[in-house]
Amino acid sequence: MSADPHPELVCMGEPMLELNAQPPDGAGRRLYLEGFGGDTSNAAIAAARQGASVAYATAIGHDDAGERFLALWRAEGVDLGAVKLDAARPTALYLVTHGAGGHQFHFYRTGSAASAYAPADVPEAMIARARMFYASGISQGISDSAADAVLHAIAVARHNQVRVAFGTNYRPRLWPRARAAALIHAAARQADILLVSLEDATALAGTADADAAADFYQRLGPAIVVVTLGAEGALLADGERRLRLPALQGAVVDATGAGDAFAGAFLARLLAGDAPAPAARYASVAAGLKVRGYGAVAPIPRTPDVEAELARC
Repeated sequence: MSADPHPELVCMGEPMLELNAQPPDGAGRRLYLEGFGGDTSNAAIAAARQGASVAYATAIGHDDAGERFLALWRAEGVDLGAVKLDAARPTALYLVTHGAGGHQFHFYRTGSAASAYAPADVPEAMIARARMFYASGISQGISDSAADAVLHAIAVARHNQVRVAFGTNYRPRLWPRARAAALIHAAARQADILLVSLEDATALAGTADADAAADFYQRLGPAIVVVTLGAEGALLADGERRLRLPALQGAVVDATGAGDAFAGAFLARLLAGDAPAPAARYASVAAGLKVRGYGAVAPIPRTPDVEAELARC
């Protein structure tokens, strides 16, 4: 199923079909808009929409949801050579609802095809030929075998001098905090680029201060650390400077996947040759544009949209 024998970015994780609640209709019924999710799949698509050559490593069910993902990735130009079809397990699903406190997630992923992913499934040759590998705490947290697969993939990348990017993406529902911190920080120690939300830093590193979070994660080893701050923007620490990046102003329709859009755009711009600061500025605008529409994937902008917004900033 491969479209590109040598993708420059390989992402790994769990895709999830998305059902996103819309405002009730005239009869009071809550309707759901079908879409696509899964943090690293979202990031892969965001990177592809910014012009990067991207592959996705995962397992999906041999079901309608899996077929929908195959069609999506093909349409987005994401390489399918490392996608495993599992006839015995389903593709995962989640619902998104919206309220005064923001968006809420309801997951149906137990026993998913991606949760059975294991070190033997890792596309070693593809990763060895890439320029960058990306995974996340969710990629680790869905099962013990998936956690082992992520660490194995990182080891393959490092052995072949492939840059490692990692997003903490801690989800308390997946695993106990102590275990999550141990495995997420084990991956972070092997990363060149680390993306962490301030919420995650508070839970995993015990700090609610962005600068202290950047200090903590830089001490683990990554040369580049981005602390995302939601509506307050982001903090970039790259060893030479600390740069505060304001969030793009505008109405927020749906924040689902905003961090994934940032991650994919940031990695794409680094691969294109940008220094960390302009790459992070670009990614911040991409994330700001993404939240203006419903769903994790559909509103992810493409390069011309981001460049036009950057010209207005």
